[in-house]
Amino acid sequence: MRGLYALTPEIPGTAALCERVRQALEGGARWVQYRAKLVDAATRADQAAALVELCASFGARLIVNDDADLAAMAGAAGVHLGRNDGPVAAARARLGSGAIIGVSCYDDIDRARHAQAQGADYVAFGSFFASRVKPDAVRPSLDLLLAARRALHVPIVAIGGITLDNAASVIAAGADAVAVITDLFTDADATTARARAYGRLFAADPVASC
Repeated sequence: MRGLYALTPEIPGTAALCERVRQALEGGARWVQYRAKLVDAATRADQAAALVELCASFGARLIVNDDADLAAMAGAAGVHLGRNDGPVAAARARLGSGAIIGVSCYDDIDRARHAQAQGADYVAFGSFFASRVKPDAVRPSLDLLLAARRALHVPIVAIGGITLDNAASVIAAGADAVAVITDLFTDADATTARARAYGRLFAADPVASC
């Protein structure tokens, strides 16, 4: 995993959500996480299935936030697990050996080591900057990314308040990917251009792709 990791905004209409994600994909995003907290189960199932199909048409992969059962039902590439979403082993058993399983590790490098040992395919740290989505999230320093780069061999995702103005700092500190919602999707007329701009940040970084 390397580059822009687009996290979906809360949009109740499936067609409208897919149009916004299409804009990010047209800008080069190849990793998308379906994150929906405010819609019902039927809408989540409909949106996840539609996004799997859309991402496949661009050669991209869809990861479902929090819900391994939904990921399996929709045929998603994998699942992202938070603190209360169960162990990596259970998600692996549900989704199979080829699934991509990510784990939120907040500011805890020991949690990341454990997740890696359990077979996680990537780990995520943050919030590195103030976030509208999670205003009360822990705020690790960039030194955590430097330490994680030395300690881990799985890709590292930085999350939380990432913008085009600060993304270069987390990339330089060791992030393989940046997870972005607000800065990518707030302006419907700029999503494709902003996705391309994030791609250029990684193209300029000398770290080899993971």
